[in-house]
Parts: sequence; structure tokens; C-alpha cells
Amino acid sequence: MSRNLFLAIVSALSLVLANGITAAAQNPSIHVVVNMVQLNVAVTDKNGNYVTGLTPQDFSIREDGITEKPATFAEGNQPARSLSDPAHPVAPTTPSNDVGNQIAEPGPPDLESLVNGALVYILFDTSNYMYHGFVFAQDAISDFVRSLENADKIAFYSYSRDLSRASLLTEDRSQVLRAVRSTVAGDEAALYNALLLTLKDAAKNKGRKVVVVFSNGPDNSSVVPPEDVAEFAQDAGVSIYMISTQSAKLEPVSTAVFERMTAATGGKAYFAKDWKDEQQAFASIRDDLDHLYSLSYYPKPNPNDGWRAITVELVGNRFKRCKVRTRKGYRPRPSRFLTDNNATISNLLPQ
Repeated sequence: MSRNLFLAIVSALSLVLANGITAAAQNPSIHVVVNMVQLNVAVTDKNGNYVTGLTPQDFSIREDGITEKPATFAEGNQPARSLSDPAHPVAPTTPSNDVGNQIAEPGPPDLESLVNGALVYILFDTSNYMYHGFVFAQDAISDFVRSLENADKIAFYSYSRDLSRASLLTEDRSQVLRAVRSTVAGDEAALYNALLLTLKDAAKNKGRKVVVVFSNGPDNSSVVPPEDVAEFAQDAGVSIYMISTQSAKLEPVSTAVFERMTAATGGKAYFAKDWKDEQQAFASIRDDLDHLYSLSYYPKPNPNDGWRAITVELVGNRFKRCKVRTRKGYRPRPSRFLTDNNATISNLLPQ
């Protein structure tokens, strides 16, 4: 082989390899990491009474039509237990499914926070809509805080145009009560901005998470659309409960948004005519939290990296007339761009 021919071959191979490396660098593999999916599930009979005493075998979970196997289970405020070893809760880990490569390698269930009850975030409207009945609303929230004996921790936030984190997550009920009493009515209302920030705080924690919103009127200052807020809540597995005054119900747009948002996340919307209705609404939410079933699962291989629909049903004819309430689905967000050597390039999850 002549020297010139040899050099030509080497040059051609070098060019091919260089182009291949450049293409790989410009098009890294995208992997969507999906951790354990947590569900808060309420079950009621035809009369609206809570159905208790159900077992994991009574539930059927489907994600995009794919039957899923529950990993953990709990009723009410009982400790969550691993269904692979019900007698022995296991050490916490951070399992994941690599959807991009269709690989599912679930690890032991993460029970670090599931065993101690719910994390409750209370978001209080202190906008100028709240001048009337402000003290009564504070009383209703204070009574609600005192009644949450089984909650693990409580946080109290308030909002008008901006969000105030008056009391971060704590077991100290007196700290939360002081924060409630320190609130004053103020500026215009940016509910959806404040709710999204609250949800992002809640999403940083593991376990059962709920946000309870007390709103006295429509949103008139947010830049975030309610649809984005509802989607984020579903992705993060946070149930939203809303208590709104009758004046908000008279505003059909807000009413429809509140009802859609809470239903999509597995929560409820209440419309209170007076302070007595407000207290009853808070009592109903507390009752709901005490009767929720906690279910979780590791998604099976699923090529869909967009919106995934979740369906939870009861098994057996005796449950035909029962109603099941939980979140409607979630969207697995690309959390990493991974190269061939699995080096993390960036994290796309909201901080």
C-alpha cells in the first residue's frame, strides 16, 4: 500500500470518527427518571360515607392502561407498610425507572416520611378581599390547626400580591398559631403565583402532602395560569383543598377553576357562606385526611414520556356504587440529560 493511499484512508477514518463524536455530543440521550408514584385515595359509599377497612387487594391501579403493582399501603394515619415485606418497613432509598431505555429497576419503597402522617401546607388569602370577616377566618384556621393531631408537620403561608412563609414546616402547633394571628389584610390577590410557590416547597418533601387554601375572592394579579399550577400539583403528587367564600362562588370563572383544580389533584373545593360554613369545611378536610388511603407504586416500563393517566378502581361487585377520588395523572419530567458514561449534565426539575 502506497504512503499516499494509507494517509488518505487514515484521514477519512478520522473524519468519520470526528463527525460521530460531534453528533453524539450534540444529541445526548435523554432519560426520564420516574420515582415511586404516591397516591392519596379517598373512598366513599353511595351516601358519601367513608369506606374503611379496605386492603391492597381491593384496589386496581392502572397507568395508561398498564396494571401497576402497589408497593406500599396505609389507611388513614396508620404507618405505611411495604407490600413486599409488610412486617418490616425497609430503609429509605431513591429508586427510579429509566423510561428512555425501557428499564425498570425498582428498589425498596421509600418510607422515610410516609410513616408519620401528612405534611399540611395552609395558604391563607390576606388580600384586600379579606377585610370583611378576617378575624373569623383566623379563628377557623386556628381551630383547624389545633385539630390536626395526626399530621406530621404543618406550614402556614399567607398571600396577597406576594407570598409570605409565615411558618415553615414544623411540629410546633403554637408556632403555627402565632403565625396565623400575626397576619394582616393587604394588597391585591395573586393566588396562583402563591399556590405554585407553595407547591414547589411541598414537592421538595417526600410522603403524603396536601395544600389547604383559604381564598376570599378571585385572582387578579397572577402571571401563572391555573392550568400550569394544577399540572404541577399532579406531577408532584400534592392534593389541593380549597375553601372559598360565597362571593367567589358568585364569580363563575373562579368557581370552575377551583373545582377543576381540586378534582384533578384528588382534593375538594368548598364554598362557605359564613364563618360557620368555614369551620365545617375545615372539619370536613380534617375528616378527609384521617380517612385517606395511601398507595404507591413504581411505574412499569412505559414509552410515554408525556401525560400519563392514572385510574384507581375497586375490585369486586360489592364496591360498584362506591366512589374513588385521587389525582388523575402526572407528567414525568426529564430530570437529567445523560451521556453514554452516565454523567449528569443538568437537572430540569423545578427548584
